[in-house]
Amino acid sequence: MRVLKLSVTTVFLFLTTLLFGQNGYFRGTVYDGKTGEFLPGVTIFAEGTTKGTITDLDGKFNLPLPAGTYQIRVSFISYQTRSINDVIINEGDATVLDNIQLNEATVQIGEAVVTAKAIRNTEAAMLSMKKKSANLLDGISASALQKIGDSDAAASMKRVTGVSVEGGKYVFVRGLGDRYTKTLLNGLDIPGLDPDRNTIQMDIFPTSIVENLVVNKTFSADLPADFTGGVIDINIKDFPVRKTGNLSVSAGYNPGSHLNNNFVSAAGGKTDWLGIDDGTRDIPATTNIPFLTDAISSESSATRYKEILSSFNPTMAATRERSLMDFGLSASLGNQIKVGKYDLGYLVSASYKNNTDYYEGAEYGRYGLSADVNLNEMETRELTQGDYGVNNVLWSALGGLSLKSQKAKYRLNFLHLQNGESKAAIFDYYKNNYGTTISGIQHNIEYSQRALTNIFLSGKYNYHDKGWEIEWKLSPTLSKIDEPDIRFTRYLVEDGNYIIGTESGFPERIWRELEEKSYAGVLHFTKSLKINNEDAKWKFGGAYTYKDRSFAIRDFNINIRGDVPLTGDPNELFAPENLWPYNGKVSAGTTYEAPFVPVNYNSYDANVSNIGGYTSLEFNPLEKLKAIVGVRAEQYLQHYTGKTQQDAIEFNDEKVLDNLDFFPTANLIFSLNEAQNLRFSYAKTIARPSFKELSFAQIFDPISGRNFFGGMFRDYNETKGIVYWDGNLTKTDIQNIDLRWELFKPSGQTVSIGAFYKSFKKPIELVQYSIQPGSFQPRNVGDGQVIGAEVELRQNLKPISEKLKNMSFQVNFTYTHSQIKLSDTEYESRLEYARTGQSISRYRDMAGQAPYIVNAGISFDGSDEGFGKGLNAGLYYNVQGESLMIVGITDRPDVYNVPFHSLNLNASKAFGEDQKWKLGLKIDNLLNSNKEAIYKNFGAKEQFYSKLSPGTTFQLKVSYAFF
Repeated sequence: MRVLKLSVTTVFLFLTTLLFGQNGYFRGTVYDGKTGEFLPGVTIFAEGTTKGTITDLDGKFNLPLPAGTYQIRVSFISYQTRSINDVIINEGDATVLDNIQLNEATVQIGEAVVTAKAIRNTEAAMLSMKKKSANLLDGISASALQKIGDSDAAASMKRVTGVSVEGGKYVFVRGLGDRYTKTLLNGLDIPGLDPDRNTIQMDIFPTSIVENLVVNKTFSADLPADFTGGVIDINIKDFPVRKTGNLSVSAGYNPGSHLNNNFVSAAGGKTDWLGIDDGTRDIPATTNIPFLTDAISSESSATRYKEILSSFNPTMAATRERSLMDFGLSASLGNQIKVGKYDLGYLVSASYKNNTDYYEGAEYGRYGLSADVNLNEMETRELTQGDYGVNNVLWSALGGLSLKSQKAKYRLNFLHLQNGESKAAIFDYYKNNYGTTISGIQHNIEYSQRALTNIFLSGKYNYHDKGWEIEWKLSPTLSKIDEPDIRFTRYLVEDGNYIIGTESGFPERIWRELEEKSYAGVLHFTKSLKINNEDAKWKFGGAYTYKDRSFAIRDFNINIRGDVPLTGDPNELFAPENLWPYNGKVSAGTTYEAPFVPVNYNSYDANVSNIGGYTSLEFNPLEKLKAIVGVRAEQYLQHYTGKTQQDAIEFNDEKVLDNLDFFPTANLIFSLNEAQNLRFSYAKTIARPSFKELSFAQIFDPISGRNFFGGMFRDYNETKGIVYWDGNLTKTDIQNIDLRWELFKPSGQTVSIGAFYKSFKKPIELVQYSIQPGSFQPRNVGDGQVIGAEVELRQNLKPISEKLKNMSFQVNFTYTHSQIKLSDTEYESRLEYARTGQSISRYRDMAGQAPYIVNAGISFDGSDEGFGKGLNAGLYYNVQGESLMIVGITDRPDVYNVPFHSLNLNASKAFGEDQKWKLGLKIDNLLNSNKEAIYKNFGAKEQFYSKLSPGTTFQLKVSYAFF
């Protein structure tokens, strides 16, 4: 009720302000110079006037002033008073000082006087957060995002130490894969467009709405425990420091992908440009589906059978057409308004991207080991080569409203994401899944439609006079994924004849549907107190997450029977004249079988509840030593409903995970001096299987021809009596130790050196499935460990020459060594298939762990007066070392990701009146690197598991700032 009243008041006050003239505003944030924390209750006063205010619960202030030049006094009891000269206020505009630091008062120190320009640096605020934080963290501030010139958050994350980005969307920390990285939005768990991932698709967030990006590399008790590499917190602006309104238009060109007459595509619906299917791909029937035997024996069944056949979309063939260029639009509007004793902030943002990729000469292979151990070279089991086209539409809409007083803040955010992806491919294939020597042609048509709607509501209260702070957050999310009418057609070509049959594999049409509802909430209490006359902080609270998922696959197996002549054009399958019964013959024509009728074995329902509670204490046991110790408890319960045809196993809302775990943590920060820290951290964390992994789902990828099997399937060889996997997928417990030395120098320069160690009990990895070639599944493997080191350097080039003062370089390097102790089953399997002269170790690399990451860049910052004013440019290089992707077993070799050498150029130039116009240039993949994964085995030539050539993309962007 209170929130409703505040909302009504907010609307009233907002409308009221439109009736009045505009002052200028003096805005900013005040920090404790020692701890780096916000200071609420600080007095901000304009000398020579009666105008003043105090900072709110976030240390922020908003002081309306008539146009003019002022001297501002910043004062707080027991802190040194600070005077800021030459603060210029313009009518209708905001002057922002985002890094005002107050130091504790001493007898010897009087008032400090600085100029406004001296503290106009939000990067310093980020470094202060990094320096004083209880956690080991890295990050990027809003000002750095603007300087870098990236359009979205994912591209900017490549600058962070130990961070790599997959596919321009998903962020991994310290070379660990998605399983060990978690993404938060405003401090709360939010699922992404792919709910099977721990990390959200970060290219959906325009940098214009991001306050900062923070990567927590160590665990503290108030964070969720299901991460190991890092937690990425995307903080969206709630109270923009000044009125902002931006509109941008971009266009991208890739010589290989765009304006190409050979682009592979397929006819879609009228609303594909919105990422929404218009019904063109609807399933013909989900109930009352007769089989062919029914249709032959019953007239009524025959009528229904023919009705269903004629209801299929007749298009089965991918076609060649001219591709379009990439283009995008984005707009944002935000401001904060002073209305009486309240501050009102609002932010709205929308973006649209339409990207096209064309992979000429794409390759997917399957290779195996010969039964003759004297032969090292791998055998070709199946090879698919051809051309592959993708059109991806992504649009987002975000709206936020915030209201705060001196002691309370309320926030409401709405986010909707819509993604539509069309794929089409024309391949030649050689051999089939089991190595039979045949060849032919293959056509693929796919469409994926994903939608996510999230609401975020939070409240924060600060009773600084009593030392209490209370914060709560709630976030419901609805995710939907529909993959309607995936079409797969293969012909065997033999002596010029086109054949559809068992050897080539029958055509398929597949409909996949997923709906997931998620509810997340947290409650934090913080109490300031004294321990041994030193400031201390006690924090405790709880969290609750509930998720519920429904998943189903419905597929039709297609065949064309009898003496129907075939030409190799897949559209002939559903040509009206070829449908069953062909020329009146019940033994000829195109037919279907529906294996999901009467029981759909490839559907499941699952839910999970996670109740967490924590307590932690931050105190100073010694003068220069800060300690943060705590413990978190999580009760995790997962239920599953589903069945499998393979073993006739059925679950009915049964528990598949039920764990109560405790996660202790300790962070120690020793301040060597004002500029240096030495950090130590210990924590226990966890990794849990996803819904898809802890299931009987069997998901076919028609493009690559591979299958994903849920981790509850058993993998065994009845003839040999060997069980390769028992189907009991469970959690992974991880122990983490971190050590880091940090040096903070002026102007945002920094040096850090760190080391880390991680121990994994029963890690989950993707392992090839022996029962069916070309398939893989998640399994717990032998225990493992990772040891690594990190080095970061950010340096301005001014010491070399005054002419280079606007240039700086940064480099960070992460090295890791990982190993997994082979289980007895895996060890014996490798021994059995070892080549002559090959030595089998009890240890191997950890899947998903990169041995090294390099991020480097050189940049020019022309934001100041003088040469190059308004010009920002940077050249950035990123690479992640070769890492094990899929673990081999029996006669299946290991699969490794090949390093992708990414060299990108970003440049932007502001121009025009007040530099409101900006022209940007971005060049991705200057080195024209390929995305490759390979099979590797002892003494054998490497073979491609997959190979895609993305080419080099050039993008121009024009933006205009209205205010």
